[in-house]
Amino acid sequence: QVQLVESGGGSVQAGGSLKLSCTASGDTYSTYSRDNSYSRAWFRQAPGKEREGVACIFTWTNGSIYSEPAKGRFTISQDYAKNTLYLQMNNLQPEDTAMYYCAVRLDYAGSSCLTGSDYRYWGQGTQVTVSS
Repeated sequence: QVQLVESGGGSVQAGGSLKLSCTASGDTYSTYSRDNSYSRAWFRQAPGKEREGVACIFTWTNGSIYSEPAKGRFTISQDYAKNTLYLQMNNLQPEDTAMYYCAVRLDYAGSSCLTGSDYRYWGQGTQVTVSS
């Protein structure tokens, strides 16, 4: 099993920044490195709206994919030694307000990495609120 814990959410004004963190642990995924092919992602869901993928990253290649709203403003990264995933969010806007979740699947998702249905493990979420 893999356990995921998010942190770093909060309330900011438009134009502000936040950095989210997600730390993984468990018997199956106690550490990760470039030797495996896991997919890690950030999703978000606002009240009354569908969940959407924000960004994803792959452990084998360290390559990443972003949704259109995230491009140019958000940066996904990972620290292999700390088993931690990050999402740096700059120039936040009210439409970014949502609960943000990290997720992991123990395979290579490729171009479908922003679709959540096949992700096996999910964190509890951290709230991001952006006011104008």
